[in-house]
Amino acid sequence: MRIRASVAALSGALVLSSALVSPAAAQAHAGPMTSDDTTITKVVVNGGKDLVLGTTAKKSFTATVTAADPDGVTAGWVALWHGTSFDDQGRDAVLTPAEEGTGSCVADTPQTSTCTVHFTVDPKTDLTKNAYAGTWHAYAIAYGRPSGSTNDGYAGSVRIKRNTTLTANASPEPVTHGRTVTVKGTLTRADWESGTYAGRSNVSVKLQFRKVDSSTYTTLKTVTSGSGGAVTATTTATSDGYYRFSYAGTTATDAATSAGDFVNVQ
Repeated sequence: MRIRASVAALSGALVLSSALVSPAAAQAHAGPMTSDDTTITKVVVNGGKDLVLGTTAKKSFTATVTAADPDGVTAGWVALWHGTSFDDQGRDAVLTPAEEGTGSCVADTPQTSTCTVHFTVDPKTDLTKNAYAGTWHAYAIAYGRPSGSTNDGYAGSVRIKRNTTLTANASPEPVTHGRTVTVKGTLTRADWESGTYAGRSNVSVKLQFRKVDSSTYTTLKTVTSGSGGAVTATTTATSDGYYRFSYAGTTATDAATSAGDFVNVQ
């Protein structure tokens, strides 16, 4: 396998590509391919947290590959790919590290090392389709001494999500005890294809309330967002406090909670 040459060719600026870094034999192989005794034990992307991107701001993060070899590990590398399968027809996008060459490695023991690579994602150029939101798999390579190597197309994963915004405005202010409080807001989500935020309709949003002398919000009811992401909920005024909306999110869309809006009850 000419993996090392492929790494050198594709390392550099962050790219989206329909081609993966390994040769044809490795591209068609879903699981680990090992030469000698080198093994990949763990891959962690962005510290194990979801990546959330809006429409303009770039985001930098790291990925680490921990590998083992009886004679020690010399290098490691990670790329991220999106699609339905590891083969050429199933991959629709690939993200490679920002730096050239393999990642910097730190020996954990004489036999194991953790290697780190750095990514920078620009939603304006790298996330050009909303369909890219969701799970991205980690393709990892590790090299052992003197010539061992291994690569795995499913060595780890990370969720890349579309950012979400949510507002809330309660009225009237002040309100008479026992009268109706109406809370209105808007739920929007980053649209990577248009480069703007668009309303998120037909999803569940919770109306929550916190008494002025409390630090805990309680869910009062659940409503469904309407056209353009409009959210409206009503409740009865019983005490001074803060009203807010909360959206749970999905595997491809980030959760969002509005700021609390204070209402005085007279």
